[in-house]
Amino acid sequence: MLNSFQNLFEEMRAAKGRPRMKVTLPAAAPPRNGASERKQTFSKVFRWRLPDGQTDAPRSVEIVGSFTAWEKVPMTRENERGVWAVTIPDIPVNRTHHYMLLADGKPVRDENADGMAVPRGPLEEQYQLMTPRGGRVFMGYGQTK
Repeated sequence: MLNSFQNLFEEMRAAKGRPRMKVTLPAAAPPRNGASERKQTFSKVFRWRLPDGQTDAPRSVEIVGSFTAWEKVPMTRENERGVWAVTIPDIPVNRTHHYMLLADGKPVRDENADGMAVPRGPLEEQYQLMTPRGGRVFMGYGQTK
């Protein structure tokens, strides 16, 4: 980018009929604390509990999403009251992520989701939850503080 700026600067001077001058701009400052080398990410705890009135616990509860490359990640049961949880590390920030919770392989509602979205592509469509407005997946916003 510096070279293109220097070329533009030189072209402007030459265009006015003046002799070309070589302009040397200072080098860009190196990144502090390796900031450009490290991607900004965050960790999130996802929890799911049995819906009110349901007493039969599923054998497995999993999460799949854009932050897991749509690979199933098992959730562990935290207590006997029907709560499953998992911590997903290294979720990229400043973007919207799509995901689904699966109980015994079937999509279930996530009451803590940031919203719902239309699935994008076959990976998301295979896990979609059918709603009165069509198939949907859950959304989670990855934002920095």
